Amino acid sequence: MAQVLEFKLPDLGEGLTEAEIVRWLVEVGDVVAIDQPVVEVETAKAMVEVPCPYGGVVTARFGEEGTELPVGAPLLTVAVGAAEGSSGSAASPSPSSASPSLSSSPSPSPSSGSGTESSGGSGNVLVGYGTGAPAARRRRIRPDRLDRAVAEAPVSVAPVVAAPVAEVLVAEAPVHEGPVPVVSPLVRRLARQHDIDLRRLAGSGPDGLILRADVDRAIRTVEETAAAAQVQAPVAAVVAAPNGVAAASDAERIPLRGVRGAVADKLSRSRTEIPDATCWVDADATELMAVRAAMNAATGPSAGPKVSVLALLARICTAALARFPELNATVDTAAREIVRLPGVHLGFAAQTERGLVVPVVRDAHTRNAESIGAEIARLTELARTGKLSPAQLTGGTFTLNNYGVFGVDGSTPIINHPEAAMLGVGRIMPKPWVYQGELAVRQVVQLSLTFDHRVCDGGTAGGFLRYVADCVEQPAVLLRTL
Repeated sequence: MAQVLEFKLPDLGEGLTEAEIVRWLVEVGDVVAIDQPVVEVETAKAMVEVPCPYGGVVTARFGEEGTELPVGAPLLTVAVGAAEGSSGSAASPSPSSASPSLSSSPSPSPSSGSGTESSGGSGNVLVGYGTGAPAARRRRIRPDRLDRAVAEAPVSVAPVVAAPVAEVLVAEAPVHEGPVPVVSPLVRRLARQHDIDLRRLAGSGPDGLILRADVDRAIRTVEETAAAAQVQAPVAAVVAAPNGVAAASDAERIPLRGVRGAVADKLSRSRTEIPDATCWVDADATELMAVRAAMNAATGPSAGPKVSVLALLARICTAALARFPELNATVDTAAREIVRLPGVHLGFAAQTERGLVVPVVRDAHTRNAESIGAEIARLTELARTGKLSPAQLTGGTFTLNNYGVFGVDGSTPIINHPEAAMLGVGRIMPKPWVYQGELAVRQVVQLSLTFDHRVCDGGTAGGFLRYVADCVEQPAVLLRTL
């Protein structure tokens, strides 16, 4: 006898409260195995494949691609034990926790309910839901079997077909009494930005929970009403914006959500909370470039992989932070304390198709230039393919930003909150330079340091930047700290 189980969007960690459906990996009627990835979602920090904790037949999907769902909202329903005679196992579900989360461990964990272990699973194991069982091939069950599975499902389980979304009531809806059923702070902020009264919305989520889709529909209703009024009245094609600047009535609006929205929130918070200051210096990088060329030209058993300029600069940063630990810190505003951190987790800015991300090289202070370079290359590839996990994008203590790749010389970077400083590096260009008392053409780079003025004064920041510049101009200086 089939049992239909509901799988809800799990807690993806790092305080994330919602995710956007990017791509469904299964369809209604497909047979899935335990821990088989069923949907690809995008959070504010990463793209994640979500594995299903149940094995059986998919009977319903909740949400189209592009829909944003809060944690705990239904994702799909699975008829367990419905695929009679199929080669894929329709195992009984393992016991589930109230708020399942994705484990950061790359290896599968044993199921608390199945009593078996298997390898080769998705790797994204839901805590308390089962093992990393190998994913079965997608199979479409015959309609008659699907109907029979649905008919045999116990009455007490979740419905197999998503109920139609409730109409959003804006003007005529009764006002909610008591707390408004909203979980996501992003939904509340979106409503405030568009002057939507959440007390007058009918939520389409579980127990009347107001979702972002409900607010979006309310916004569209208001916009459509305004557009209809414009059609009926002779209005100009261009209207005056609140700031006095003319704005086209058909201007494109791009939602700030996902990675770009998270970056926007973080940069805004940095500018609001951190009293930052910037200092910069031009440095002669000719010797650094010569040393790098010599390192990469080495042959024989001792020759390792190629070392990038970014890796050398990262190693210089860790040496500078050892001398000036004030900049490897954060500020606890509630306690009014500066917290100096024991280890260096070095972030580096990476531009991707999904926006700017900052992967983090863990324990960079324990690595040499070759090890840092290998980790930067690995994380950069994951960033380009959208496979960075939230854990790989958080926890940084200092950031290195190489904006020289965009062909610019200088910048005043915004600190990556809650860090205390960021080193910016411009392009390395041949320029006229006074070298040993004579004018010569040298490889020159501009270095800029933006720092939190609460953690140190200009003397410390200047000392840090000058040490970095000295290592760039005379790499032998770095040998003293190795």
